[in-house]
Amino acid sequence: MSLLQFSHSQGVEFLGKIGFGELILILVIVLIIFGPSKLPEMGRAIGNGLREFKRATKGLQDDLDDNPSQTKESN
Repeated sequence: MSLLQFSHSQGVEFLGKIGFGELILILVIVLIIFGPSKLPEMGRAIGNGLREFKRATKGLQDDLDDNPSQTKESN
């Protein structure tokens, strides 16, 4: 089995699905690399980034919903 596997129904799948054990291992490695003092800062930064991304995509979706005729004319 290769590391990179293609499935028509799921697209590209890299190393299968991540289970609970793998998630714990990743979190332990991150804790060792960055230390406990940096984790809250990193969590806040990731949360702010995700919040901003969600806000931007919602704004884009709202613009598309407000002007459906412009999207049909541009195609």
